[in-house]
Amino acid sequence: MTHLYKLTLVLGLGTVLVVGTVGTRLWASPAGEQVKATIDQVMEVLRDPKLRGDGKKAERREKLRQVVLPRFDFAEMAKRALGNNWNRYPDKQQEFVTAFKQLLEETYADQIEAAGSDKVVYLNERTEKDYAEVATKVISTKGEETPMTYKLHPVDSDWKVFDIVVENISIVNNYRSQFNRVLSNSSLDELIKRIKEKRFQKTS
Repeated sequence: MTHLYKLTLVLGLGTVLVVGTVGTRLWASPAGEQVKATIDQVMEVLRDPKLRGDGKKAERREKLRQVVLPRFDFAEMAKRALGNNWNRYPDKQQEFVTAFKQLLEETYADQIEAAGSDKVVYLNERTEKDYAEVATKVISTKGEETPMTYKLHPVDSDWKVFDIVVENISIVNNYRSQFNRVLSNSSLDELIKRIKEKRFQKTS
């Protein structure tokens, strides 16, 4: 599997949550149960004949958005992605979170429907007081297997995803390394501008 494809899976965000075959494993923790519930809801949207076709694209994606996005803690993801720079810019934090969330939303939008033929196998889960991991693997139509692990923490009465690890590639760490390169020579305003324009990646 190429690095580009693995990165696409990472940036796709909703891929594992919304595609594949739901396993028969009985989840022991609220974190696992909530991940499974999200999958079930999204599969209902994807299988709804009333939402199929290009003419229903906008409506279908809005319904998917309503199901998938609440499962993620974008503020926590943004904070971790900014790393040590987070506390340097208290007045810009909300603006950064908004830009980062929009980036992730736009990135997964096309991937969420393109991966509809992949399958998901649930492997195991680990839960502590304020932390949980739900391990899965994605199986492509060609039989390629990609391990993906969701990291979650409790937010009010829900468990929300704050990172995804795909074949040892963390979405948070991946963005942090890219953002740090920009911030080593530029301001946070410049980073936010680049995020909105999707040109913060290393180009050399």
